[in-house]
Amino acid sequence: MPKLGVAVKRVLVGRPQRSDRLAHNLLPKRIALPVFASDAMSSVAYAPEEIFLTLSIAGLSAYAFSPWVGAAVVVVLLTVVTSYRQNVHAYPSGGGDYEVATVNLGRRAGLTVASALLVDYTLTVAVSISAAAANVGALIPYVGQHKVQFAVLAIVVLTAVNLRGIRESGVAFAVPTYAFMIGIGTLVVWGLTRILVFGEVVRAPSADLQIIAEGDALTGLALALLVLRSFTQGCAALTGVEAISNGVPAFRKPKSRNAASTLLLLGGLSVAMFSGLIALATLTDAKIVESPATQIVGAPGYVQETLVAQLAEAVFDDFPVGFYFVVVVTALILVLAANTAYNGFPVLGSILSQDRYLPRQLHTRGDRLAFSNGILVLAAIAIVLVVGFQAEVTRLIALYTVGVFTSFTLSQAGMLRHWQRHLATETDPDTRRRMRRSQAINGFGAAMTGVVLVIVLITKFTRGAWIAIAAMAVFYVMMQAIRKHYDRVSEELVAGESDGVLPSRNHAIVLVSTLHKPTLRAVAYARATRPDVLEAVTVNVDDADTKRLMREWQRRKLPVALKVIESPYREITKPVLDYVKRVRSDNPRDVVTVFIPEYVVGHWWEQILHNQSALRLKGRLLFQPGVMVTSVPWQLVSSERLKVRRPETPPGASRRGYDPSPGQGAPGRGGDAPASPSPSAPVPHR
Repeated sequence: MPKLGVAVKRVLVGRPQRSDRLAHNLLPKRIALPVFASDAMSSVAYAPEEIFLTLSIAGLSAYAFSPWVGAAVVVVLLTVVTSYRQNVHAYPSGGGDYEVATVNLGRRAGLTVASALLVDYTLTVAVSISAAAANVGALIPYVGQHKVQFAVLAIVVLTAVNLRGIRESGVAFAVPTYAFMIGIGTLVVWGLTRILVFGEVVRAPSADLQIIAEGDALTGLALALLVLRSFTQGCAALTGVEAISNGVPAFRKPKSRNAASTLLLLGGLSVAMFSGLIALATLTDAKIVESPATQIVGAPGYVQETLVAQLAEAVFDDFPVGFYFVVVVTALILVLAANTAYNGFPVLGSILSQDRYLPRQLHTRGDRLAFSNGILVLAAIAIVLVVGFQAEVTRLIALYTVGVFTSFTLSQAGMLRHWQRHLATETDPDTRRRMRRSQAINGFGAAMTGVVLVIVLITKFTRGAWIAIAAMAVFYVMMQAIRKHYDRVSEELVAGESDGVLPSRNHAIVLVSTLHKPTLRAVAYARATRPDVLEAVTVNVDDADTKRLMREWQRRKLPVALKVIESPYREITKPVLDYVKRVRSDNPRDVVTVFIPEYVVGHWWEQILHNQSALRLKGRLLFQPGVMVTSVPWQLVSSERLKVRRPETPPGASRRGYDPSPGQGAPGRGGDAPASPSPSAPVPHR
């Protein structure tokens, strides 16, 4: 079984990489774009659709607002991209919004941003994969009927690819990402050319459908709120922009300049594709509604396709290859869009772990120099979301923009404070002028994203946004609690002046059940440590067995006294604990060392048959002050099978540059050393 597990891991993840290979995994811009920008670019596959879908609630006439809503989204998108170009130059360390908010607004603001980003990254995976399932379902009805299963499988595959390392995953994702750009670009350009240049009539498959409003016609304030909600749905196009500021360390030098250039390219491509799809949907009279069964008139049993699928079918009506290409690459980019979160979440988790807000396991890189633990945690949470919301994009996206606009707003407010601090000490006129310009950009960005955040909270709170807020609160409280725990432990472990004083004596106790080879080895090892007092202890749960042991002990003339502890109720753990406590209370300045013989087995089922009493005893002894527990292993024949297999790299070994070759043991032991013994032993059990 261990061999099989290691083999499967190596097939899926690959061979471990040394720490000094980290520099070779830095990304050029052509690879960094699909790695960090796939989320933001892919959102154009569903953000325009969400605008039309939300407006359809008020009926067909509300579609007239779609160009204006799209224009407002474009303004916000360009503002955020421009603002974040300032961020990557000012804070290139990779902390992103969390670092900006913490440094300039304080720890609480930083934790709020971190909580928002953690929620947003998990939703990025869930929304992107669910949208991919919907697009694939347009081609393959079976997938449309089993979206949840498809989404879970896609998350598992994406997780395996990311565990292979950032550079390898980036190369794997580059082709589909660029194919998506070509597909959507061709769709928009050719569609607009046919309509505006050649004057052709291009109509979407849903162009002739009639839409009725849900309930009474929406007017006045209700209509205004609906338009604002469609704006917040369209603002999903902004998600992923912040990932580049978190991923600056992954770029090749000059890091800040390359990250800023990639961010600018991302903004240009996203605006072009987003605007083009909205224009094409308007010109082709595409219809997409929230509830086809109740809103579509005269088309019983109508199966609604995604907006991109409808536009591709209309533009490439005489070229089926073009339709299939666009739908397939759209589904692929939506799956790969989650890769942005797979790069952002683990890096942010590592930084938070370093600051003691998350478990330390998230800080260590895995075999392939990726933050493997963070990747696995992200995948687990995303699967829970997909299953819980049944892979429904509209239900998930209501949760989506709360976190991202919270981080946007606090980050830009932090940048305002950043420039204000630097302006207080800067005297050069040219430098001050540049700072004032950057401050104005970030100020405008803070105002815009703040307004969007307020709109999101007003229009989407009861539709699911409260869940995202609650999740952020849970993350915030959890990180505070983890930090308090680590701080409390650190204070407790601070070495004092008297902590280096040696104990008066070492009182050693060897636990004995039977006089066999493991016992003799334990006695020999205990004698080799030269304690001040050495004694063997057995628990009398059967008079005949105890007398037999004492006779054998005397016959061998072992130079260690054997003490018998009575146990009228046939217990083992409590009598040993009571005896150890008495030794400690009689001599408080002594240290008591308990030596336990231990079987090392080669099969999992053998562990069930051995060592159970010792496991319980060890667990109790570890809580006794001044008591040390030492295991003395004895390798059974079955453990020989573990010597010949290649040992698995221990945790953190890749970070330290350790890469064992075949036949080489773990650090610090010989090549034929056995596997680590289990934490239990054969103690007196009669």
